[in-house]
Amino acid sequence: MADIRSYMKEKEKREKREKKQTDYKEKIARHKLASVYRVILILVLLAAFAVFLVVQYRRRTYTDYNTIATIPRESVSGATDVKLGSAILTYSKDGAHCTDSRGSVTWNQTFEIQDVILARNRGTVAIGEYNGRSIYLADSEKLLGEITTAMPVRQLSVSENGYVTAVLADTDITWINTYDSSGEMIRESRTHMDDSGYPMALSLSPNGELLLVAYVYVDAGILRTKIAFYNFGRVGENYSDGLVSSYVLTDTVVPYVGFLNDEAAFSVGDNRLTIYSGGYVPEEAAGHLYDREIRSVFYGDRYIGLVFLSDNNENRYQLKVYDTESDKAKDFYFDMDYTDIFFGRDNFVIYNEAECQIMTMGGTEKFRGSFSKTVRLMAPVGNTYKYMLVTDDSIDTIQLK
Repeated sequence: MADIRSYMKEKEKREKREKKQTDYKEKIARHKLASVYRVILILVLLAAFAVFLVVQYRRRTYTDYNTIATIPRESVSGATDVKLGSAILTYSKDGAHCTDSRGSVTWNQTFEIQDVILARNRGTVAIGEYNGRSIYLADSEKLLGEITTAMPVRQLSVSENGYVTAVLADTDITWINTYDSSGEMIRESRTHMDDSGYPMALSLSPNGELLLVAYVYVDAGILRTKIAFYNFGRVGENYSDGLVSSYVLTDTVVPYVGFLNDEAAFSVGDNRLTIYSGGYVPEEAAGHLYDREIRSVFYGDRYIGLVFLSDNNENRYQLKVYDTESDKAKDFYFDMDYTDIFFGRDNFVIYNEAECQIMTMGGTEKFRGSFSKTVRLMAPVGNTYKYMLVTDDSIDTIQLK
Protein backbone atom coordinates (compact mmCIF):
# COMPACT_ATOMS: atom_id res chain seq x y z
CA MET A 1 0.00 0.00 0.00
CA ALA A 2 2.88 2.34 0.87
CA ASP A 3 4.50 1.56 -2.45
CA ILE A 4 1.35 2.54 -4.29
CA ARG A 5 1.12 5.82 -2.39
CA SER A 6 4.80 6.55 -3.12
CA TYR A 7 4.31 5.73 -6.77
CA MET A 8 1.28 8.02 -6.99
CA LYS A 9 3.16 10.87 -5.28
CA GLU A 10 6.12 10.48 -7.64
CA LYS A 11 3.77 10.36 -10.60
CA GLU A 12 2.02 13.51 -9.40
CA LYS A 13 5.36 15.29 -8.94
CA ARG A 14 6.51 14.17 -12.39
CA GLU A 15 3.30 15.42 -13.98
CA LYS A 16 3.67 18.80 -12.25
CA ARG A 17 7.27 19.08 -13.48
CA GLU A 18 6.23 18.18 -17.00
CA LYS A 19 3.36 20.69 -16.84
CA LYS A 20 5.74 23.42 -15.64
CA GLN A 21 8.16 22.58 -18.47
CA THR A 22 5.29 22.64 -20.99
CA ASP A 23 4.03 25.96 -19.66
CA TYR A 24 7.56 27.37 -19.81
CA LYS A 25 8.02 26.24 -23.43
CA GLU A 26 4.66 27.69 -24.35
CA LYS A 27 5.63 31.02 -22.73
CA ILE A 28 8.90 31.05 -24.69
CA ALA A 29 7.03 30.24 -27.93
CA ARG A 30 4.45 32.96 -27.22
CA HIS A 31 7.23 35.44 -26.46
CA LYS A 32 9.08 34.58 -29.68
CA LEU A 33 5.86 34.86 -31.68
CA ALA A 34 5.08 38.21 -30.07
CA SER A 35 8.57 39.42 -30.94
CA VAL A 36 8.11 38.34 -34.56
CA TYR A 37 4.75 40.15 -34.68
CA ARG A 38 6.35 43.28 -33.24
CA VAL A 39 9.16 43.19 -35.84
CA ILE A 40 6.65 42.67 -38.66
CA LEU A 41 4.50 45.50 -37.32
CA ILE A 42 7.52 47.82 -37.11
CA LEU A 43 8.57 46.91 -40.66
CA VAL A 44 5.05 47.50 -41.96
CA LEU A 45 4.90 50.86 -40.20
CA LEU A 46 8.33 51.85 -41.55
CA ALA A 47 7.32 50.81 -45.07
CA ALA A 48 4.07 52.74 -44.78
CA PHE A 49 5.97 55.77 -43.51
CA ALA A 50 8.47 55.50 -46.39
CA VAL A 51 5.63 55.28 -48.90
CA PHE A 52 4.02 58.31 -47.24
CA LEU A 53 7.26 60.28 -47.54
CA VAL A 54 7.69 59.31 -51.20
CA VAL A 55 4.09 60.27 -51.99
CA GLN A 56 4.45 63.57 -50.16
CA TYR A 57 7.77 64.24 -51.92
CA ARG A 58 6.21 63.57 -55.30
CA ARG A 59 3.19 65.71 -54.52
CA ARG A 60 5.20 68.53 -53.03
CA THR A 61 5.37 71.71 -55.08
CA TYR A 62 7.79 74.62 -54.77
CA THR A 63 7.12 78.35 -54.97
CA ASP A 64 10.59 79.89 -54.62
CA TYR A 65 14.27 79.06 -54.25
CA ASN A 66 17.22 79.82 -52.00
CA THR A 67 20.64 80.67 -53.39
CA ILE A 68 22.91 78.46 -51.32
CA ALA A 69 26.23 79.26 -53.06
CA THR A 70 27.57 81.93 -55.40
CA ILE A 71 30.87 81.98 -57.29
CA PRO A 72 31.91 85.11 -59.25
CA ARG A 73 32.73 84.74 -62.95
CA GLU A 74 33.63 86.96 -65.87
CA SER A 75 31.46 86.71 -68.96
CA VAL A 76 32.88 86.75 -72.48
CA SER A 77 31.18 88.99 -75.01
CA GLY A 78 29.54 87.00 -77.80
CA ALA A 79 30.24 83.67 -76.07
CA THR A 80 27.91 80.72 -75.54
CA ASP A 81 27.74 78.62 -72.34
CA VAL A 82 26.86 74.91 -72.49
CA LYS A 83 27.03 72.05 -70.01
CA LEU A 84 30.00 69.71 -70.30
CA GLY A 85 29.61 66.88 -67.80
CA SER A 86 29.46 68.65 -64.44
CA ALA A 87 31.42 71.63 -65.80
CA ILE A 88 30.66 74.66 -67.98
CA LEU A 89 32.04 75.07 -71.48
CA THR A 90 32.22 78.64 -72.79
CA TYR A 91 33.07 79.13 -76.45
CA SER A 92 33.11 81.85 -79.09
CA LYS A 93 34.82 82.55 -82.41
CA ASP A 94 38.01 83.44 -80.55
CA GLY A 95 38.39 80.38 -78.35
CA ALA A 96 36.95 78.17 -75.64
CA HIS A 97 37.53 77.45 -71.97
CA CYS A 98 36.08 75.13 -69.35
CA THR A 99 35.09 76.08 -65.80
CA ASP A 100 34.49 73.54 -63.02
CA SER A 101 31.77 73.76 -60.37
CA ARG A 102 34.13 75.72 -58.07
CA GLY A 103 34.63 78.44 -60.68
CA SER A 104 38.18 77.40 -61.60
CA VAL A 105 39.18 77.38 -65.27
CA THR A 106 40.48 73.88 -66.04
CA TRP A 107 41.65 74.61 -69.58
CA ASN A 108 41.72 77.36 -72.18
CA GLN A 109 42.10 77.11 -75.96
CA THR A 110 42.40 80.07 -78.31
CA PHE A 111 41.51 79.87 -82.00
CA GLU A 112 39.91 81.89 -84.76
CA ILE A 113 36.78 80.18 -86.08
CA GLN A 114 34.11 81.95 -88.09
CA ASP A 115 31.52 79.14 -88.17
CA VAL A 116 31.82 76.90 -85.10
CA ILE A 117 30.83 73.22 -85.26
CA LEU A 118 30.51 71.73 -81.79
CA ALA A 119 29.83 68.11 -80.80
CA ARG A 120 29.42 66.97 -77.19
CA ASN A 121 29.06 63.58 -75.56
CA ARG A 122 28.53 63.89 -71.81
CA GLY A 123 31.88 65.25 -70.56
CA THR A 124 33.78 65.32 -73.87
CA VAL A 125 33.68 67.93 -76.63
CA ALA A 126 35.01 68.33 -80.19
CA ILE A 127 35.19 71.84 -81.65
CA GLY A 128 35.80 72.49 -85.33
CA GLU A 129 35.04 74.97 -88.08
CA TYR A 130 32.65 74.40 -90.96
CA ASN A 131 34.94 73.95 -93.99
CA GLY A 132 37.96 74.12 -91.67
CA ARG A 133 40.58 71.41 -91.15
CA SER A 134 41.33 71.56 -87.42
CA ILE A 135 39.37 69.83 -84.65
CA TYR A 136 40.07 70.59 -80.98
CA LEU A 137 39.29 67.77 -78.55
CA ALA A 138 38.85 68.18 -74.77
CA ASP A 139 36.99 66.87 -71.76
CA SER A 140 35.85 68.76 -68.67
CA GLU A 141 39.30 68.49 -67.05
CA LYS A 142 41.88 68.96 -69.81
CA LEU A 143 42.66 69.41 -73.48
CA LEU A 144 43.04 66.03 -75.18
CA GLY A 145 44.57 67.03 -78.49
CA GLU A 146 44.11 68.53 -81.93
CA ILE A 147 43.14 66.62 -85.07
CA THR A 148 44.08 67.88 -88.52
CA THR A 149 42.08 66.64 -91.49
CA ALA A 150 43.11 66.49 -95.14
CA MET A 151 39.76 67.86 -96.36
CA PRO A 152 37.18 70.42 -95.17
CA VAL A 153 35.02 69.41 -92.19
CA ARG A 154 31.24 69.47 -92.65
CA GLN A 155 29.94 67.54 -89.60
CA LEU A 156 31.34 66.24 -86.30
CA SER A 157 30.49 63.68 -83.67
CA VAL A 158 32.44 62.67 -80.57
CA SER A 159 32.32 59.80 -78.07
CA GLU A 160 32.76 60.13 -74.33
CA ASN A 161 36.11 58.34 -74.51
CA GLY A 162 37.54 60.70 -77.13
CA TYR A 163 36.87 59.23 -80.58
CA VAL A 164 35.91 61.78 -83.24
CA THR A 165 34.03 61.07 -86.46
CA ALA A 166 34.11 63.78 -89.11
CA VAL A 167 32.24 64.16 -92.39
CA LEU A 168 34.75 65.54 -94.90
CA ALA A 169 33.96 67.10 -98.27
CA ASP A 170 35.81 66.07 -101.41
CA THR A 171 35.13 67.08 -105.02
CA ASP A 172 32.31 64.60 -105.66
CA ILE A 173 32.85 62.19 -102.76
CA THR A 174 32.08 62.50 -99.07
CA TRP A 175 34.39 60.88 -96.53
CA ILE A 176 33.36 59.68 -93.07
CA ASN A 177 36.55 59.28 -91.06
CA THR A 178 37.03 58.39 -87.40
CA TYR A 179 40.06 59.42 -85.33
CA ASP A 180 41.30 58.63 -81.84
CA SER A 181 42.29 61.34 -79.36
CA SER A 182 45.89 61.36 -80.63
CA GLY A 183 44.69 62.28 -84.12
CA GLU A 184 45.35 58.87 -85.68
CA MET A 185 42.69 57.82 -88.20
CA ILE A 186 41.20 54.47 -87.15
CA ARG A 187 38.46 54.16 -89.79
CA GLU A 188 38.00 55.61 -93.25
CA SER A 189 34.98 55.28 -95.51
CA ARG A 190 33.72 57.04 -98.62
CA THR A 191 30.22 57.64 -99.90
CA HIS A 192 28.67 59.12 -103.01
CA MET A 193 25.16 60.43 -103.58
CA ASP A 194 24.67 57.92 -106.41
CA ASP A 195 25.89 55.08 -104.23
CA SER A 196 25.31 55.03 -100.46
CA GLY A 197 23.86 58.54 -100.33
CA TYR A 198 24.79 61.71 -98.48
CA PRO A 199 25.27 61.58 -94.66
CA MET A 200 22.60 63.91 -93.24
CA ALA A 201 23.38 63.14 -89.58
CA LEU A 202 25.71 60.99 -87.50
CA SER A 203 26.40 60.11 -83.88
CA LEU A 204 28.91 58.07 -81.89
CA SER A 205 27.84 56.04 -78.86
CA PRO A 206 29.30 57.16 -75.50
CA ASN A 207 31.77 54.25 -75.45
CA GLY A 208 32.77 54.89 -79.07
CA GLU A 209 31.94 51.35 -80.18
CA LEU A 210 28.97 52.23 -82.41
CA LEU A 211 28.58 54.83 -85.14
CA LEU A 212 25.09 55.73 -86.36
CA VAL A 213 24.77 57.42 -89.76
CA ALA A 214 21.62 58.58 -91.60
CA TYR A 215 22.17 58.66 -95.38
CA VAL A 216 19.70 60.30 -97.74
CA TYR A 217 19.50 59.13 -101.37
CA VAL A 218 17.13 58.89 -104.32
CA ASP A 219 16.11 55.49 -105.63
CA ALA A 220 14.03 55.36 -108.82
CA GLY A 221 12.79 58.85 -108.18
CA ILE A 222 11.82 58.06 -104.57
CA LEU A 223 13.53 59.77 -101.65
CA ARG A 224 14.82 57.31 -99.07
CA THR A 225 16.90 57.38 -95.89
CA LYS A 226 19.22 54.59 -94.82
CA ILE A 227 19.90 54.27 -91.11
CA ALA A 228 23.23 52.47 -90.71
CA PHE A 229 24.99 51.19 -87.58
CA TYR A 230 28.73 50.45 -87.68
CA ASN A 231 30.47 48.51 -84.93
CA PHE A 232 34.14 49.36 -84.31
CA GLY A 233 34.65 46.47 -81.87
CA ARG A 234 35.16 42.75 -82.26
CA VAL A 235 31.58 42.18 -83.34
CA GLY A 236 32.05 44.54 -86.27
CA GLU A 237 35.05 42.51 -87.49
CA ASN A 238 32.59 39.81 -88.58
CA TYR A 239 30.69 42.17 -90.89
CA SER A 240 31.65 43.86 -94.15
CA ASP A 241 32.88 47.40 -93.38
CA GLY A 242 31.65 46.88 -89.80
CA LEU A 243 28.04 47.51 -90.92
CA VAL A 244 26.12 45.43 -88.38
CA SER A 245 22.56 46.61 -89.12
CA SER A 246 20.72 48.99 -91.44
CA TYR A 247 17.14 50.13 -92.08
CA VAL A 248 15.58 51.96 -95.03
CA LEU A 249 12.86 54.59 -94.57
CA THR A 250 10.84 55.67 -97.62
CA ASP A 251 9.76 59.28 -98.17
CA THR A 252 11.50 60.28 -94.95
CA VAL A 253 14.39 62.65 -94.36
CA VAL A 254 16.29 62.14 -91.10
CA PRO A 255 18.25 65.24 -90.03
CA TYR A 256 18.79 64.19 -86.40
CA VAL A 257 20.19 61.02 -84.78
CA GLY A 258 21.65 60.31 -81.37
CA PHE A 259 22.52 57.85 -78.61
CA LEU A 260 20.78 58.03 -75.26
CA ASN A 261 23.31 55.58 -73.84
CA ASP A 262 25.45 52.68 -75.05
CA GLU A 263 22.38 50.47 -75.44
CA ALA A 264 19.79 52.81 -76.99
CA ALA A 265 19.77 55.13 -80.02
CA PHE A 266 17.17 57.04 -82.00
CA SER A 267 16.56 58.77 -85.32
CA VAL A 268 14.22 61.72 -85.83
CA GLY A 269 12.75 62.13 -89.31
CA ASP A 270 10.31 64.63 -90.72
CA ASN A 271 7.46 62.18 -90.07
CA ARG A 272 8.80 59.44 -87.85
CA LEU A 273 10.76 58.83 -84.64
CA THR A 274 12.48 55.44 -84.42
CA ILE A 275 14.12 54.01 -81.30
CA TYR A 276 16.80 51.32 -81.56
CA SER A 277 18.14 49.00 -78.87
CA GLY A 278 21.26 46.88 -78.59
CA GLY A 279 24.86 47.67 -77.75
CA TYR A 280 26.41 45.51 -80.49
CA VAL A 281 23.88 44.98 -83.30
CA PRO A 282 21.12 47.57 -82.80
CA GLU A 283 17.57 46.65 -83.79
CA GLU A 284 14.38 48.65 -84.15
CA ALA A 285 12.58 48.74 -80.79
CA ALA A 286 9.76 51.23 -81.40
CA GLY A 287 8.44 53.62 -84.03
CA HIS A 288 6.24 56.70 -83.66
CA LEU A 289 4.60 58.60 -86.52
CA TYR A 290 3.55 62.27 -86.61
CA ASP A 291 2.38 64.69 -89.30
CA ARG A 292 3.55 68.06 -87.97
CA GLU A 293 6.79 69.98 -88.22
CA ILE A 294 9.21 69.50 -85.33
CA ARG A 295 10.54 72.69 -83.78
CA SER A 296 13.15 71.16 -81.43
CA VAL A 297 14.61 67.85 -80.26
CA PHE A 298 15.84 67.19 -76.70
CA TYR A 299 16.96 63.97 -75.03
CA GLY A 300 18.55 62.51 -71.90
CA ASP A 301 19.64 59.02 -70.85
CA ARG A 302 16.10 57.63 -71.13
CA TYR A 303 13.73 60.20 -72.63
CA ILE A 304 13.38 61.85 -76.04
CA GLY A 305 11.36 65.06 -76.30
CA LEU A 306 9.95 66.54 -79.51
CA VAL A 307 8.51 70.05 -79.45
CA PHE A 308 5.68 70.93 -81.86
CA LEU A 309 3.41 73.90 -82.18
CA SER A 310 0.38 73.13 -80.04
CA ASP A 311 -2.59 71.29 -81.53
CA ASN A 312 -5.01 73.34 -79.39
CA ASN A 313 -5.77 77.04 -78.98
CA GLU A 314 -4.94 77.19 -75.27
CA ASN A 315 -1.16 76.69 -75.50
CA ARG A 316 1.61 77.63 -77.91
CA TYR A 317 3.73 74.48 -77.65
CA GLN A 318 3.27 70.76 -77.27
CA LEU A 319 6.06 68.56 -75.90
CA LYS A 320 5.79 64.86 -76.71
CA VAL A 321 8.01 62.77 -74.45
CA TYR A 322 8.99 59.27 -75.55
CA ASP A 323 10.27 56.79 -72.99
CA THR A 324 12.62 54.03 -74.12
CA GLU A 325 10.99 51.76 -71.55
CA SER A 326 7.43 52.37 -72.82
CA ASP A 327 5.67 52.34 -76.19
CA LYS A 328 3.43 55.26 -75.27
CA ALA A 329 4.26 58.96 -75.59
CA LYS A 330 3.22 61.55 -73.01
CA ASP A 331 1.90 64.96 -74.02
CA PHE A 332 2.65 68.18 -72.17
CA TYR A 333 1.56 71.69 -73.14
CA PHE A 334 3.28 74.96 -72.27
CA ASP A 335 3.46 78.63 -73.35
CA MET A 336 6.95 79.62 -72.26
CA ASP A 337 9.53 80.61 -74.85
CA TYR A 338 12.40 78.24 -74.18
CA THR A 339 16.17 78.34 -74.36
CA ASP A 340 16.56 74.69 -73.47
CA ILE A 341 14.70 71.65 -72.12
CA PHE A 342 16.49 68.95 -70.13
CA PHE A 343 15.36 65.72 -68.48
CA GLY A 344 15.89 64.47 -64.94
CA ARG A 345 15.19 61.02 -63.56
CA ASP A 346 11.42 61.52 -63.44
CA ASN A 347 10.94 65.15 -64.50
CA PHE A 348 11.93 67.76 -67.05
CA VAL A 349 12.84 71.45 -66.95
CA ILE A 350 11.88 74.14 -69.45
CA TYR A 351 13.72 77.44 -69.06
CA ASN A 352 14.79 80.66 -70.70
CA GLU A 353 16.92 83.53 -69.43
CA ALA A 354 14.13 84.88 -67.20
CA GLU A 355 12.02 81.96 -65.92
CA CYS A 356 11.62 78.20 -65.71
CA GLN A 357 8.97 75.52 -65.34
CA ILE A 358 9.55 72.07 -63.84
CA MET A 359 7.14 69.18 -64.50
CA THR A 360 7.11 65.56 -63.42
CA MET A 361 6.43 62.77 -65.90
CA GLY A 362 3.18 62.24 -64.06
CA GLY A 363 2.01 65.73 -65.00
CA THR A 364 2.56 67.53 -61.68
CA GLU A 365 3.95 71.03 -61.94
CA LYS A 366 6.69 71.15 -59.31
CA PHE A 367 7.78 74.74 -59.90
CA ARG A 368 7.07 77.77 -62.04
CA GLY A 369 8.88 81.00 -61.32
CA SER A 370 11.21 83.78 -62.40
CA PHE A 371 14.95 84.13 -61.93
CA SER A 372 16.42 87.08 -60.05
CA LYS A 373 19.21 87.35 -62.66
CA THR A 374 19.53 86.77 -66.38
CA VAL A 375 20.36 83.07 -66.77
CA ARG A 376 22.66 81.89 -69.56
CA LEU A 377 22.62 78.21 -68.56
CA MET A 378 20.68 76.03 -66.11
CA ALA A 379 21.77 72.53 -65.12
CA PRO A 380 20.79 70.00 -62.43
CA VAL A 381 22.93 69.29 -59.37
CA GLY A 382 21.98 65.79 -58.22
CA ASN A 383 18.34 64.70 -58.03
CA THR A 384 17.06 66.86 -55.16
CA TYR A 385 15.65 69.88 -57.04
CA LYS A 386 18.98 71.64 -56.75
CA TYR A 387 20.29 73.47 -59.80
CA MET A 388 23.23 75.48 -61.10
CA LEU A 389 22.47 78.83 -62.72
CA VAL A 390 25.14 80.41 -64.90
CA THR A 391 24.67 84.18 -65.17
CA ASP A 392 26.75 86.99 -66.66
CA ASP A 393 28.73 87.52 -63.46
CA SER A 394 28.24 84.42 -61.28
CA ILE A 395 27.64 80.70 -60.97
CA ASP A 396 24.80 80.27 -58.48
CA THR A 397 23.63 77.07 -56.84
CA ILE A 398 19.95 77.19 -55.93
CA GLN A 399 17.66 74.92 -53.91
CA LEU A 400 13.92 74.98 -54.51
CA LYS A 401 11.74 75.61 -51.49
